[in-house]
Amino acid sequence: MDLHSRTDYTKGSLDIHEIEANPWRVLERWVKEAVEAGISDPTAFTLSTLDADGFPHGRVVLLRETRNGQLVFFTNYRSEKGKNLERTGRAGATFFWPHAERQIRARGTVTRISTEESDAYFASRPRASQLGAWSSLQSEPVASRTDLESQFQKQKEVFDGKDVGRPPHWGGYALTPVTLEFWQGRASRMHDRIVCHRKEDGGWTFTRLQP
Repeated sequence: MDLHSRTDYTKGSLDIHEIEANPWRVLERWVKEAVEAGISDPTAFTLSTLDADGFPHGRVVLLRETRNGQLVFFTNYRSEKGKNLERTGRAGATFFWPHAERQIRARGTVTRISTEESDAYFASRPRASQLGAWSSLQSEPVASRTDLESQFQKQKEVFDGKDVGRPPHWGGYALTPVTLEFWQGRASRMHDRIVCHRKEDGGWTFTRLQP
């Protein structure tokens, strides 16, 4: 299988002064522009965690909110990623938008958001998704697809004619970055890379990196 195809990146450039003005606003603008471009899952990012043996795990989740310098997402607290997050309180997030030849990497601390916020978001989800949160023991083995569908059917019966409340094991996390790296593809692999490190006073330092 030949995987040697090459693409030259020519769709943009990145000025460090733009990042210095407000890195968080640049992150929000890039997300907004991805949404407005009409691409599939524009808010998807790879959430990276470490397990108890120090091995990295990555999976794609959806960004649901940016607020006060935080990235908010939702998951099952008992899932593999939930257990990793609860143990370490740290994670990485990687966004990649091929249509714009852009990438953002973030590393930081992770905390649960309030139960009230999780309740409000859960209530906004489609009913089938709400039932799915009750039906799946996320990351646990299951004997067959039939068994999994039986679990879903059972929860449909349990909540027949009732509102589906949020399971106590499901909710939101907020990732507060301590580093942000912005990447813009450029021609001849001479990409723009600017990394931002958060200072103790809440400000940032900015460094241009070689590609």
